Amino acid sequence: MFRAARLWGWRVPILVVLAAVVLARPVSAGEWPIELEVQLDPASRELLVEAALRPQQRDFRFALHASLGIDSAMVDGQALRVEALGRRGEVRNWRIRLPERGVLRLRYGGVLPALDAGLDHRGVLQGMPPMASAAGSYLPAGGAWYPRPAEVFGYRVDVRVPAGQRVIVPGRLLAEQVPDGEEGHYRARFEFSRVTDGIDLMAGPWIVRERIVARDDGEGLRLRTYFPAALDAEAGLAEAYLADSARYIERYSGSIGAYPFTEFSVVASPLPTGFGMPTLTYLGEQVLRLPFIRATSLGHEVLHNWWGNGVLVDYRSGNWSEGLTTFMADYAYKEEQSVAAARDMRLGWLRDFAALPADAHQPLAEFRSRTHGAAAAVGYGKAAMVFVMLRDLIGEEAFAHGIRSFWAQNRFRIAGWVELKVAFEQASGRDLDAFFQQWLRLAGGARVSIEQARFIAGAEGKGGLLKVELQQSRPAHVLHLPLQLENGQAVQTRWVSLSQLRQTFELAVDQAPQTVRLDPELRVWRRPDDGQLPPILRQWMLAETPRLIIAGEGDTALVEAGKGLARRFFERPARTVGPEALRGGADAVLLVGTHAAVDRLLADAGLPPRPALAERQHSAVAWTVQASPGPALAVVSARDAGALAALQRPLPHYGGQSWVIAEGARVLERGVWDAPGRAVPVDGQ
Repeated sequence: MFRAARLWGWRVPILVVLAAVVLARPVSAGEWPIELEVQLDPASRELLVEAALRPQQRDFRFALHASLGIDSAMVDGQALRVEALGRRGEVRNWRIRLPERGVLRLRYGGVLPALDAGLDHRGVLQGMPPMASAAGSYLPAGGAWYPRPAEVFGYRVDVRVPAGQRVIVPGRLLAEQVPDGEEGHYRARFEFSRVTDGIDLMAGPWIVRERIVARDDGEGLRLRTYFPAALDAEAGLAEAYLADSARYIERYSGSIGAYPFTEFSVVASPLPTGFGMPTLTYLGEQVLRLPFIRATSLGHEVLHNWWGNGVLVDYRSGNWSEGLTTFMADYAYKEEQSVAAARDMRLGWLRDFAALPADAHQPLAEFRSRTHGAAAAVGYGKAAMVFVMLRDLIGEEAFAHGIRSFWAQNRFRIAGWVELKVAFEQASGRDLDAFFQQWLRLAGGARVSIEQARFIAGAEGKGGLLKVELQQSRPAHVLHLPLQLENGQAVQTRWVSLSQLRQTFELAVDQAPQTVRLDPELRVWRRPDDGQLPPILRQWMLAETPRLIIAGEGDTALVEAGKGLARRFFERPARTVGPEALRGGADAVLLVGTHAAVDRLLADAGLPPRPALAERQHSAVAWTVQASPGPALAVVSARDAGALAALQRPLPHYGGQSWVIAEGARVLERGVWDAPGRAVPVDGQ
C-alpha cells in the first residue's frame, strides 16, 4: 500500500479546517483512513484499484475521474448501492450510504487518458487529469483517481506495475520487489503516517540510484533519483543530485529543526512543469539537466518539506509557505552570492509588482496558490519581502530564533500567519500585530517620495541638522525606511519610520550631505519611482488590453507563429493591429516579425533601433523599449516563422527580464536594463 502527500507548485490547495491538535498525532495501525491496492499498466493505460476506506460520514460522497468506473462497493461482505450524482467536466460524483460500522471496500478501474506531455502550469490550473503512458504516468492528488475519505488524511498504498517500470508515491517506502529481467512486476508499498490533503502517484521507465545518509536518530535517511536511462547516463548527474539533496537537508535541519521525513527523491517527469511534494520533487526531464536547478530550485523544493509539508498551511488566512520558502531558499542563495545579486532579486519582486494592473493588487492574506503571474507577484515576491522587512525590523538573531520556534511549535500541524506572528513576537519581545496586519490586509503598496531635503548648519560649523520631508500615497502605511546620505566622500544609512501621508524627519549629522536617496537598496515593499524600475517583459504579459503587430503579414506561417506566441505570452487575449499603432495609443504593444521586417517598422515609426546586444545572427531576440514617443513597446525579432514558433514555450518564463537572446527554444542570454534611481540634492542654509 501507499501513502502520499501534498502537491506544491501550481496545484490549487484544498481548504483545511481541522483542529491543529488532531494533525500532530501520527496514524496508528488499523486506523488508516484509506488504503489502496493499485495495478497500473502504463502501456495500455489500464488502472485497477481496490480501496479500503474509513470515511468520516455515513452519507459518503466522493468523486472519480470519468475514465474510471465502479465495479463493486461492500462492507463486511455486504454489497452496497452506489448512486451516481452526475458529472461535472471530466469528474463523476458518487454517493454511498454506509452502515454504522465497517470498512468500505471499493473496487474500480478503467483506461486513463493518454499522457499530454505538452501540459505546463497553465494546463495544470485548468485541472490535470490522471494520465498514463509507457514514457511516464502521473496520477495527481487532485486528479480524482481515488475516493477522498476526508479533507486531510493519512494513507497506505500498495502498487504494481510491469517490469521495466518503477513507481513512487510521497511518503515512506516500506518495501519493494524488483523483478529480474523483463518479466514479472515491480511492486512497492508506501505509507504516510501523518496527514496530507491528497495522494500523488508517479510511474516511469526509471533507473533508481540511492544513497543512505546517517542521522542523529539512528535511522538512515534514504535519498534517491528516479531518472530515465538517457538522463541517468549523463556522467555524475544522479550523484550530484543525491549530494546536493543531502547538503540542503543538512542546511535546513541546522537552521530550522530535524528533517521531518525518512526520505527524499528527485523524480524525472515527462511534463515540462515541476512540482514539490512531501519526500520528493517531480521535475521535467529537460529541466533536470540545467545546472541552475541544483543551485536554486532543488533547495526550494527540499525546504518545502518543512514549510507546507512539515507545517501545513491554514489557507483560510492565506498561504505563507511560498513566501517563506522563497525567502529562505531562492533569496538566501542570492544573499550568499553577493549584495548585488540579493538587490537584483528584490528589484525583480518590485518590478513584477509594478507591472500588475491596478485590479490585480490582491491582499497577501487572500493569496492561496500560484494561479497566474499576478498571484505569483503577491504570494512569492511580496510575501518574501515581508520576511526581509521583518528581519530588518527585529534583527537577525531574533528572526532566526523565531523560525526555529515556529517549527517546534507547529510541526505536523496546520498553521497560519497568526502562528508565525506569535513565534516572532516571542523571539523578539515586540508586539508585531500592526506589522502583520498591514502587510497582510492592505493590497498594493505605497508610493513614497522625498519632497525636500535641507541641511541646517550647527554652531561653529560642527555638523548640523538634516531635515527630510517624505510623502506617501493613500492609504498611509507604517514604513521602516532607509535613507542613504552621501557627501562625496562617505555614504551612511539612517532609518526612519514613516506613518503619515506627509512627514518631516530631523537627523543629526556630522557633515552636510550632498544628496539623499530613498531606499536605494530596495528593502521595503512599495512602488519605487520610475527611475528604479526598468521595463520588463512581464509588463506586457499582464497588460489589460494588449495589442499585437506582426511584421510580415504576407507570410502565412509567420502570422500563425506570431499569433501562437501571443496566445502563450499574454495572460489576456491580444488584439491584432496594424503598424500605425506604433505611433500612438496607451495600450501595450508587442511587435513580432522577422529581423529585417522589424527593423524597417521601427525605423519608419521613428523608434529606437534594436539594441547592440540584439545581434541578428541569433534565431530570436526579445527586448523592451525604454523610452519612445509611442506606446509601451516590446519587440520579438526572429530569423523566420520556425524561430518565432520555437519561442512560444520558453519566452513566458522570462517575464522578469528586459531582454532575451535565444537560439531555437534555448535561451542563451538575458538581462535587465540598468536603472540607478534618483538622488535628491540637499539644499543648504
